[in-house]
Amino acid sequence: MNFNALTPEIIVALEAIVGPAHVLTAQRAEATATADAYADYGRDHTEDLYFAPDVVLRPADAEEISQIMRLCHAHRIPVTPRGAGTGLSGGALPIEHGVVLSTERLNKIIQIDERNLQATVEPGVVNEAFQNAVKEVGLFYPPDPASKGSCFLGGNLAHSSGGPKAVKYGTTRDYVLNLQVVLPTGEIIWTAANTLKNSTGYNLTQLMVGSEGTLGIITKVVFRLLPYPQHNILMLVPFRQEAQAAEAVSAVFRAGIIPSGMEFMERIAMEWSARYLGIALTVPDDVRAHLLIELDGQDLDQLYKEAEQVYAVLEGYDVGEILLADTAAQKDELWRIRRNIGNSVKAAVYKEEDTVVPRAELPALLKGVKEISTRYGFQTVCYGHAGDGNLHVNIIRGNLSDEMWNVGLRQPITEIFELCVKLGGTISGEHGIGLVQKGYIGIALAETNLNLMRGIKNVFDPNGILNPGKIF
Repeated sequence: MNFNALTPEIIVALEAIVGPAHVLTAQRAEATATADAYADYGRDHTEDLYFAPDVVLRPADAEEISQIMRLCHAHRIPVTPRGAGTGLSGGALPIEHGVVLSTERLNKIIQIDERNLQATVEPGVVNEAFQNAVKEVGLFYPPDPASKGSCFLGGNLAHSSGGPKAVKYGTTRDYVLNLQVVLPTGEIIWTAANTLKNSTGYNLTQLMVGSEGTLGIITKVVFRLLPYPQHNILMLVPFRQEAQAAEAVSAVFRAGIIPSGMEFMERIAMEWSARYLGIALTVPDDVRAHLLIELDGQDLDQLYKEAEQVYAVLEGYDVGEILLADTAAQKDELWRIRRNIGNSVKAAVYKEEDTVVPRAELPALLKGVKEISTRYGFQTVCYGHAGDGNLHVNIIRGNLSDEMWNVGLRQPITEIFELCVKLGGTISGEHGIGLVQKGYIGIALAETNLNLMRGIKNVFDPNGILNPGKIF
C-alpha cells in the first residue's frame, strides 16, 4: 500500500480541526522539552519495538475524528488509533509513521443507567476507573485484564480483552450492546441498539470488537452490566507436579463448580513476581506450580459449600497445604502477585505468546511448551487464565544470541502455535494478532478465511489507511 507524506498544509488543516495544542510533532516536542513523552506514542508494551509517528493528534470527540479521517482518507495518510499503549501485540505501533490518533481526551463516563443495568462511556476511560464507578451503585463490569489500572476500554474493545474473571463472566465482547464508530472514510455510525436482543441485520458490533483498530475508531460504547457479587472466597493451591495443576482445572469444572477466577502460575512465575514486588515469598522446595482459585456470588454460605467441593476434587491430586485467604488484605496480596507476573517478565527482555486451547487440553499444551523450549535451549515463564485454557508463554532472552533471538525463535514459536491448533486452540486468546503475530496467522486460519477478512477490511477502508500493516 502506497501512502502519502504529511505536508505543512495538511498539518495546518489538522490544527484547524483539533486545535494547535492537540497537534504534536517531534519538532514541537523537542522545543518544549517533551520529547520523551512524544516518543511514548511510538511504542507500546510489545517487547522493545519503536516506530516514530510523524504527528500525534488528540481529538476531543467523534466529530473531530470524523474530520481527521475524511482528510486522511482523501490524502492517503496512514492513521494508527491509540489508547493507553498497554497492548502486547504491537497493535498501536505506527509502523507506517503518519498520524497517531490518541483517544486519551475521550475519557468520560457519560451515563450509568441503573434501571437497565447499562453504561455509556468513551474509549479513553481506564478499565479500573469504570469498574469502580459502576461498583459505587452496586453494579459490576467483569472484564479485568492485568493492566486494568492503566488500560483504556477502547483498547480492551480492540482486542476483546479478558482477564481472570473471563472464566465465569466472559470477555469484553460479551458486554457490548452498541458502539458509535467513525469509519476510515469519516462517516459516523451506531452499530446496533441498546438492547439485549438484536436480530436486525449483520452484527456489526461484534465485527468491530476484536478488529484491532483496523475497521473503525470507536468513540462511544454501551456496555451491559451485572449486579455486583457481594462475597468471594480465594484459595492458593500448591501442586507438586505442574501437569497435575493443569489437570485439576478441568476436574473442578466437571464437579459442577464455575470459579470466578482460576489462574495457573508455575513456580518460577510466582518467584519472579515476588522479587519484582519486593515481597518475601517462601515456596516449598517440592512445589512446582500453583492454582489461584476464586469463587464469588451473593450467598456466602453457598460459596463455602462450593469451596468444600473444590477441596474434595483437589484431594485426588498431590497438593501441599492449601491457603484460604481470610482477609481482604491477604486476597489483595495474592492477586497483586498474580497480576504482576507480566510486569516482572517485562523487566527482562522477553517475547510473550498468548496461547489458548480448550481447558482440558491445558496439560498437553504445557507439556509441549516445555519440551519445545528444552529442545531449542531457551527458558519460559508460564502463567495464565487456566480456567479458560489461556496460557501466557513468556520466552526469556537470557543468553540467547542475536541470531537465535531475532530469527531462530521463529521455528519453536511456530511449533508452539501448531501444537495449539492441533489441540483445538488458536494462537491468541486476548492479546490480538497486531504486528508481531501476523506472520503466524496462517497457522490458525485458512487462506479462505484470511481473504474474507481482507475483503471486509477493503469494504470499510478502501484506501487501507487505518492501522495498516496489522493482522495480515
